[in-house]
Amino acid sequence: MELDEARQRLLLGFFETYVKLSEEEEQQLQREVKAMETKEREKVLELIISYEQKGRKAGWEEGMKRGLQQGIKQGMKQGMKQGMKQLIRNMARKGMTEKDIAQLVDLPVEDVRALLEE
Repeated sequence: MELDEARQRLLLGFFETYVKLSEEEEQQLQREVKAMETKEREKVLELIISYEQKGRKAGWEEGMKRGLQQGIKQGMKQGMKQGMKQLIRNMARKGMTEKDIAQLVDLPVEDVRALLEE
């Protein structure tokens, strides 16, 4: 079973797209690989390892992308809260009442009070 690199990639692409092995199928594949001749087994194991590495890399990249998106979202939320807190404090320093501030920033008076106490 001699496969050049281009054919290996084609085969891996096929497996990544269309073949999802169940636990039982995975065990059967491992049994069949163990029963192969040494040279053939090395080539198949090389393909399997490459397939697993690509899967891990894709999973890691997806996790990083989602984590980054979530981090940006949380950062923006915290930044908005800090900005609102600063705005409310500035309004209070200028002599505005909690009720007036609440109306201007469209928050309940209790929230304005809580932000001023933080």
